[in-house]
This record gives sequence, structure tokens and C-alpha cells, in this order.
Amino acid sequence: MFTKELILKKIAQVVLHILFWCGVLLFFTYFFGFESNDDNYILLFSLFLMPITIATTYVSIYMLIPDYLVQKRYFLFGLYSVYTVIISGYLIMVSVFLGLVFLTEFEYSNMSPLSRNLFFVMIAVFMVVVIVSAFKLLKLNSKHAEKTKTLETKILETQLKLKEQELNYLKMQIHPHFLFNTLNTMYGFALKKADETPEMILKLSNLLDYLLYQVDKPFVLLLDEINHIKDYIELEKMRFNNTLEVNFKCNTILETTKIAPMLLLPFVENSFKHGNLKNDVLVINIDLSCTNGNIQFNIENTHSNSRKTNKGIGLQNIQKRLDLLYKNNYCLNIDDTTPFFKVCLKLNNN
Repeated sequence: MFTKELILKKIAQVVLHILFWCGVLLFFTYFFGFESNDDNYILLFSLFLMPITIATTYVSIYMLIPDYLVQKRYFLFGLYSVYTVIISGYLIMVSVFLGLVFLTEFEYSNMSPLSRNLFFVMIAVFMVVVIVSAFKLLKLNSKHAEKTKTLETKILETQLKLKEQELNYLKMQIHPHFLFNTLNTMYGFALKKADETPEMILKLSNLLDYLLYQVDKPFVLLLDEINHIKDYIELEKMRFNNTLEVNFKCNTILETTKIAPMLLLPFVENSFKHGNLKNDVLVINIDLSCTNGNIQFNIENTHSNSRKTNKGIGLQNIQKRLDLLYKNNYCLNIDDTTPFFKVCLKLNNN
């Protein structure tokens, strides 16, 4: 369907082509008019060359270049180019002969100096063809580069959306995992009708506030994450009573340091959930430090070497989130060969 915009575009293209070929005609008259005063002969001789020049140029830019050169069909491009040059050369010779017959009545001396020389005539014609073909090739390369850039942008946008969707999926898995553990603890206290239950509800409220309003952010302050972990530890202390020993050390934590939310908590959760009591005590040691923007997090808990350690949903999720958020900028080591289950995480936060 032809729209008004398309029709105007085609008309502008035709006008532009007409103006260009008028310019080529002026070039021919100037070129072949060298050392000649017969303007009428020069103009007519130039008009003789115009159909050949136009036909050769359009064959080059609308068939040879797009159908063979751009498509990397080099053999056919070379073969058809040779055919085109041969046919064009033959037609140029015919034009020169016709110019001799009809314009000078076989008076060779009446021809302009440059029009007598077949070599210069071919140079003039093929120079126009080469220049237009080069411009067409540059235009196609520019269009191809623009399409490639657009495609790359779409691919990057798609990858970003997929990354965001995967992160959201992992966060959705973390939420019920965290709530399941915490609500189990509260359930135990409610059964006992313990006096600590209101305090526990308050801490859970703080945790849920963090979970609902902070976890969707790409990054949060490391200090907020630490406070979140401390609240969780306090909840667990209420559940374990005298069977828990937690040592949490924080060193050189800057107020401006940021981290992905809920990144460290699964390690802490895992220590409580899968740790084993040794001498009737679950020992958990946590050491968190920050140096020159680099975060180092070490956590260890007593566990049993007699059975294979279950790393749980949390650690699986954290590994995936690290790959998405800190790809090539983190180091995670897990050691379960000693009486302590050890996790060492290093983040390059620069």
C-alpha cells in the first residue's frame, strides 16, 4: 500500500537522481570540452555517453553490490563485474563511433581531443561508476552497522530483563525460606507462652519491614544488612537458649559501603538450620570486614562429619545470585571437611 509519505520519498529520490545525472552531464561537457570550442558537439557527445553511464552505474549499485558483494558471493561478483565492464566498454566504443558518424560526419579532426581517445572516454565513464558504487557501499555498511547496533541493544535489553526476572525469582525463593525458619521459631515460643514472644514479634516485624521494602532494591547499605543479620541472630538465640554460642565480629565497616540485599543472610540461616551441637552447644563464628571497598565474610558452624552436609535452598540461591550480581568479582569457598562447616566469601565491591 502506497502512503503519502512513501510517495513523497520516492519523488524526492527520483528528483535527487535527476539532479545527480545533470551534474554528471555537466562534468562530461567540462571534461571533454578541454581544448575544444565546439560546445554543441561536446554536449551531444556527452549525451551519447549518458545512457551507458547510467545503465552501468545502476547495474553496479542495484545488482552487483547488494546481490553479490554484500552477500559475500565474491566469485559471481567478480565474474559479473567483468561481464559488465566488457559490455560497457563495447557500448562506449559504439558511442564513440556513432559520435564520429553523426556528429562529425567521419571528420576525425573535428572531434574534441579527449573524445578521440577511447582510454579517456572509458576513464570518465567508469570514474562515475566507481564513485557512485563506493558511495553505495558506504551507505550499505552504515545501514548494516546501524542494524547491528540496534540488534545488539535489543539483545542487551533482553539479557537485562532475563537477569532481572531470574533475580526476582531467586528472591521469591528466599522470602518463604526465611519466613519458614522464623515462624517455626515463633511457633515454639507461642506454645510455651514465653515472655519473650512480644520482643520476638517486634524483631520479626523489623525483619519483615526490611524484607518488604529493602530487598527489591539492587543494593543496600552494608550496615543495614548487618543489623538485619543481628536481628535474626537474636531471634535464634531466643529459640536455642543456652545451647547456642554466636560470635559476630564486624571490622572497619564504612557507612557508604553497599551490598546486594539478603546476600549474607542465607549463610547465617544455613548455619542455624544445618549446624550440629557439639558438647550440647551449637557454635557459630561470623567475621565480617571491609577493606578498600572489598568485603570479606567468613562464617563457620559446628557440624557432623558423619553425614553429607545439606547445603539447602539458601546456598544454592546465593551461588546463582553471586553469578548474576558479582560475576568475576567474587570468590566463594566452602569447606566441610573439618569439625566446622566453613564458608569464605570475598566480594570485589569497587
